[in-house]
Amino acid sequence: MPYINIKTSKAVTPQQETELKTALGTAITALGKSEAWLMVEIEDNRRLWFRGENTEPMALAEVELFGKASEDQYDRMTKEICGILSGTLGIGGEEIYVKYEEIDHWGYNSFNF
Repeated sequence: MPYINIKTSKAVTPQQETELKTALGTAITALGKSEAWLMVEIEDNRRLWFRGENTEPMALAEVELFGKASEDQYDRMTKEICGILSGTLGIGGEEIYVKYEEIDHWGYNSFNF
């Protein structure tokens, strides 16, 4: 039950959106999850500020997952996300934050896990 929300200051084309969705679907395996349960949200043209400035393209990736993952898995996923955002949107790793949240309760299709 993973969910990834990408907020970026850049405009994202439909082609880039598809590339991001596809790459994140592959990357989620780093956390022991599958694309079959992955929901992705992409918010572009966000007014983000980092270090008191908003002159560079930047992004925040919020990753929520049902259950837990190891530190090694989180390290791998952060590397994957930074690579994806850099390759697809041209955002440098120094302009990307990745936030993780482990969820104990998750609802789907009228029931809870």
